[in-house]
Amino acid sequence: MQPLLLLHGAIGAADQLAPLATELSKTYKVHALDFSGHGNKAFPEGDFSISLFAEDVLAFMKEEGLEKVSIFGYSMGGYVAMYLAKHHPDKIDKIVTLATKFHWTDEIAAKESGMLDAEKIAVKVPAFAEALGKRHSGKDWKEVLAKTVTILKGLGANNTLKLDDYKDIQAQSLILLGDRDKMVGLDETLDVYKNLPNAAMGMLPDTQHPIEQVDTTVLAFFIRNFIK
Repeated sequence: MQPLLLLHGAIGAADQLAPLATELSKTYKVHALDFSGHGNKAFPEGDFSISLFAEDVLAFMKEEGLEKVSIFGYSMGGYVAMYLAKHHPDKIDKIVTLATKFHWTDEIAAKESGMLDAEKIAVKVPAFAEALGKRHSGKDWKEVLAKTVTILKGLGANNTLKLDDYKDIQAQSLILLGDRDKMVGLDETLDVYKNLPNAAMGMLPDTQHPIEQVDTTVLAFFIRNFIK
């Protein structure tokens, strides 16, 4: 079986992709990891960054003896996959992204960061706060959010991948978006798709941004149809 690596999104962890991993395990040798400071992984010494998470992937591949992989990246995980394809093309076969926000400005970063106010979440959405505490076991979930705000503001000030960067990415890529995603826009997704030399694009019906609300069977169909 060919290897397939699953990458989670911001403030998430590999366990969120477990249903998808199970669905795909009949077709691929599925791997998943937690980025630094997420899930069971300890906080890094410095801030979160796309380059740090890319190094997490490279270290994981080395540990698992994986010379080259295809990647499914959800949300921020898709951004990391594209970063790897840009800077480490020899390590990447094919890429599928879903709900990845590619366009960042100070205004967008401020808006998204405002949704990660830990104190407000603790008061207004206690069930979500409890879920974050369980997901990031052994760590302060509020610090996970604070460090995530740092990376979002960094992207807003200086987007790690500019639109022209995608022209250099030769990996075959499938860019997916949910038709009801309120965080990621169609225009920014189309812009990246049009700049990738070897890309296809797809729309998941009746699909919002949260990975828990994505139909795993439908998503697995798209992935299998593209990564053969």
